[in-house]
Amino acid sequence: MNKHFYWSTSLLTVAGTIAANQQLQAQRPHIVLIISDQHRGDAMNCMGNTSVVTPNMDALAADGTLFMNGYSSTPSSTPARSGLLTGLSPWHHGMLGYGRVGKHYRYEMPQMLRDLNYYTFGIGKMHWFPQKSLHGFHGTLVDESGRVESEDFISDYRLWFQMHAPGLNPDSTGIGWNAHGGGFYKLPEDLHPTAWTGKMACEMIRNYDRGSGQPLFLKVSFARPHSPYDPPQRLMEYYEGKDVPAPCIGEWCKEKEYAVPCEVEMAKKDAAFGNFGEEYAKKSRRYYYANVTFVDEEIGKVIQALKEQGMYDNALICYISDHGDMLGDHHHWRKTYPYEGSVHVPYIVKWPSKCHFDKGTKNEAPVELRDLLPTFIDLAGGAIPPDMDGQSLTTLMKGSTGNWRKYIDLEHSTCYSPDNYWCALTDGKIKYVWRFHTGEEELFDLSGDPNELKNVVKEKKYHSQLLKLREAMVRHLSERGEEFVKDGKLQVLKRTVLYSPLFPDENPVDTGI
Repeated sequence: MNKHFYWSTSLLTVAGTIAANQQLQAQRPHIVLIISDQHRGDAMNCMGNTSVVTPNMDALAADGTLFMNGYSSTPSSTPARSGLLTGLSPWHHGMLGYGRVGKHYRYEMPQMLRDLNYYTFGIGKMHWFPQKSLHGFHGTLVDESGRVESEDFISDYRLWFQMHAPGLNPDSTGIGWNAHGGGFYKLPEDLHPTAWTGKMACEMIRNYDRGSGQPLFLKVSFARPHSPYDPPQRLMEYYEGKDVPAPCIGEWCKEKEYAVPCEVEMAKKDAAFGNFGEEYAKKSRRYYYANVTFVDEEIGKVIQALKEQGMYDNALICYISDHGDMLGDHHHWRKTYPYEGSVHVPYIVKWPSKCHFDKGTKNEAPVELRDLLPTFIDLAGGAIPPDMDGQSLTTLMKGSTGNWRKYIDLEHSTCYSPDNYWCALTDGKIKYVWRFHTGEEELFDLSGDPNELKNVVKEKKYHSQLLKLREAMVRHLSERGEEFVKDGKLQVLKRTVLYSPLFPDENPVDTGI
């Protein structure tokens, strides 16, 4: 063979391979996952709540898909983030309530995208352990909301704060991390962790080398609107006196011990239950909504940075939250409950231009945090593991709903009170709740009663639906063994199961909440 011909052919082959790889990389979208902490699903204008100002979230929904029934299966920070990280259900990733996230899982979002040649970076609240764990990220800049879980740990946000405001106290507003009272931020707002998270995200986007052809996976994780409800004063002034929804009080909770009116002074603590009056609840909501608006402003800056860098059109952008906030509904505060304020979360997906899906659509299918990882893998050109519980959202967008789940499963281990240990199933239209320690059942017709004001479990017209959902719960819990299901019947548990046998760490830790 002619040597010149051989080398020419080899070079053409190499050049062709490089060109093919570059074309493949160009087809892979950038992935920007924006997550906030404790943002309830109805606290957005695009979800019908005109009291809260969220123009950038609304614009993202108008340019993509608004999933109306987005849920967090285990509504507290660490188990919710485990499901997001792994694409697995609570039993399969192992966290059934609030504890420490595992050090390593067989499926991890940053690592799986890194394996698909993404540059992976995380900014903001990770809530992992150890606190600077990477799980496949090339790097992280973390804001851990004041948590210190190992000796000499200082979050990246607090190091930055010390550089820019030496001698000042980042906690000078003086509101507790789980308090439901509010107050405006006492320092210049550019020092606020919400502003820091947005600023760092914009810097990463503007510094990213698009010429490399390597797609970017960027996780932007805001620590708000989770308490402290500490928005800048200008936003609080906007919401001051603004009419906001009063808390919803179900018929089923009016005889509960916590329904007895309490003095407002008692509300200064981070009580999980309490009737502190309608005006107190509304005031808390104004501060909370102002926190939401502050996050929305920073999201707008991130979106603008993507557009300026020419990355927006070829980006898959998602906005979700790890769980909601009861804000006084049914005299409940914070999270971990089966009710909509706790489990229903924002769920917006802006698709990359190559998808050609209709913009501004609303989808009613029950979706969950676990569905994001398989969606990312799908659009990145990877293979979704067959045992991953989440499903690619592109299935719904293509109209293939036949294999989509009927119900999404929800649960949380014992927290705040002995009877707050439950598992639930919902399709966004009806919800069934099973209480593990008491055997009590609840049934809510969300189609006609979205605020869960009436428990219809004993009404005759719902009896067939009750039986159907109870049987679905039996099927769901059967893999857990006879402690949960025996002879086809749900079992009352004598103990609380915080970690399933599938949790990857040998010595799991109950950190409390």
